[in-house]
Amino acid sequence: MNDVSISVIVPIYKIEPYLSKCIDSILDQSFTDFELILVDNESPDNCPQICDEYAVKDNRIKVIHKTHGGLLSGRKAGLKQAKGKYVAYIDGDDWVDKFYLDILFKLAEVNDSDLVVSGHFREFDGKIETVKPSYTGVFEEHEIKNSILPKAMYNGVFCEHELSTYVWSKLFNRELLNKVLFDVPDEIVMGEDAAITYTYLTISKKLTISKIPLYYYRQRNDSILKTIKNLSLEYARLGVLKKFLEIKLSPFLDKDNLNTQILYYLYSLILVRSGGLIHDVSGNITFNPFLKATKNSKVIVYSSGSFGRHLLSSNSKSNFFQIVKWIDIDFHELNMGDNFVKPPSSIINTEYDFLIIATTNPSIFKSIKAELALMGTDPDKIVQINTDEKEVYNLLQQLGFDSNLT
Repeated sequence: MNDVSISVIVPIYKIEPYLSKCIDSILDQSFTDFELILVDNESPDNCPQICDEYAVKDNRIKVIHKTHGGLLSGRKAGLKQAKGKYVAYIDGDDWVDKFYLDILFKLAEVNDSDLVVSGHFREFDGKIETVKPSYTGVFEEHEIKNSILPKAMYNGVFCEHELSTYVWSKLFNRELLNKVLFDVPDEIVMGEDAAITYTYLTISKKLTISKIPLYYYRQRNDSILKTIKNLSLEYARLGVLKKFLEIKLSPFLDKDNLNTQILYYLYSLILVRSGGLIHDVSGNITFNPFLKATKNSKVIVYSSGSFGRHLLSSNSKSNFFQIVKWIDIDFHELNMGDNFVKPPSSIINTEYDFLIIATTNPSIFKSIKAELALMGTDPDKIVQINTDEKEVYNLLQQLGFDSNLT
């Protein structure tokens, strides 16, 4: 295949029910000057056959069958074969708007940008939420280095990023991406998007951010809760991510800024994956991030998303809290053990001590708290997440991260 404008790379593993929709949405693009690279990560279902069948039908498709590895290995394998001026990554269980490539390409070309960022849709159980960057514009190299990079992972408000971590909903310059991606260690399996995106920022000359939502991110019920089988291995991998970010970003950021950004970014990853409640090897709770809520408190958990489910799972091992109800305004028919998701209207103020809104996003927290207040929920019972820098630092030290964090 001759050189093309865009190489679309789709890593694939165990997503058979969703793959055709993803591929069809790409082949149906209004923009046609692209190649589609399907990277089969030794998927044990029918994904390999589906990829080959599509390749027979459309000569823009190239299929790579590789031995099983992580998501990062699939992205690397695709990039090695890419011929496009730009690269767009799409996860195989997601899909894109008909004008996705068209708009990204125009934004890149008109503004001579190395990186283009767009908004996206979050789809969960048939319901769709629109997610847009907080601002738009074209940013020159000095603005990227002096304004965006120092706030990339932490902009002063916990878990608010100046630039989203995801590699999807972005368009990369292939030559620049080649300088970054292959340096990212394959051992990084959580936070790998941040390792790619923020390192790429350091060599970008121009950035364009658009609020137009074009990418459909599917939040799957069968992948939202992944059990942590080996905590030591999990934290060791986070340690690799920490060291990588330190090495790549330290030439561009002062030490205090970099340490604070990494500290809070790692903390956010640990919170969501652990459900907030940190156990020791004996199963005892050694860290509880939910301010005011203590052992045996009667608690309502708000959120049927990843954080909420991990919190319920974590608590089931220790019975640290008495979970009296599980609620979500974005109501879904879900259950975990004896807990079934119920609507916020089911709250009775006398039945609980505290209400935990299981999100690390402060904007979402404020929005949910305001909605609950309209229904008469006692705001004094809604707890905040502990973001005290010293206590977060002590937690990471306890988990085995080295003293370079401060």
